[in-house]
Amino acid sequence: MDIKKYLHDKRDLVDTFFREYYARSHTPPVLQEAMRYSLFAGGKRVRPILALAAYETCGGDPEDIVPYASTLELIHTYSLIHDDLPSMDNDDLRRGKPTNHKVYGEAIAILAGDALLTDAFAILSDPSLSTRVASSSLLLALRDVALASGLDGMVAGQVQDMLSENKEPDGETLQFIHSHKTGALLRASARIGPILYGSSQAVLDALTAYGNSIGLAFQVIDDILDIEGDTEEMGKTAGSDVKINKMTYPRFYGLQKSRDIARNLIAEAKAALSIFSSEADPLREIADYLLTRRT
Repeated sequence: MDIKKYLHDKRDLVDTFFREYYARSHTPPVLQEAMRYSLFAGGKRVRPILALAAYETCGGDPEDIVPYASTLELIHTYSLIHDDLPSMDNDDLRRGKPTNHKVYGEAIAILAGDALLTDAFAILSDPSLSTRVASSSLLLALRDVALASGLDGMVAGQVQDMLSENKEPDGETLQFIHSHKTGALLRASARIGPILYGSSQAVLDALTAYGNSIGLAFQVIDDILDIEGDTEEMGKTAGSDVKINKMTYPRFYGLQKSRDIARNLIAEAKAALSIFSSEADPLREIADYLLTRRT
């Protein structure tokens, strides 16, 4: 299959939904402007695409859940706006553009992130957006995404990440940070497909295992790119992790061992899909794509 075309087509579905959802004017205009600034800054839409591909793997038409899958991008974008703030990572660039607070100021950036997060759950709790998804399944998906986003997921990882700056890295803390800060939402992305479809426990377990491995691999690769990539290519400041002495895989394991870990995690992700046939090929191709990505 042509994975680049697949990713492009699914990204278009997500972007079309966002354009329609945010077409109506809101007051005050600056809030929606700030939200749209980061949302349409050029993200790859990896998380919603994973959700669409997982739903397709289960036998569903991915177009049936585009609004629900898109909520993962709203949560991800909110987290990036907040992550870039001076009180956190203090970054000037995101996706090749000035970070949200550099354009709109810290207060509006914080509130734009808050609004994106809140919109995610407004959408994910709206059963009228799909005739194919049972309300009971939607409720389960909402809870899964909420758990992945907060105290038991992404936010916990972000806090531990900040607390671990300038400290000697250890494997257990490192895995906690990566599996929560980045991995939790990616795991949820793989899980909401089978949850919304109403799949069997075996299917959900397989896609959960896939999501766990993909989620950790994604951040390990990010750590490597922070060292090997360049600012123009990545659209964010290269070497920022080293500058603030973050706890990363290359810092603890070295670059070569980190590459090996990433490859092994991608192999584990693909092995988790062994219960599926060709219907899971998009997920297999996405795994390979993540391993070789440069941004």
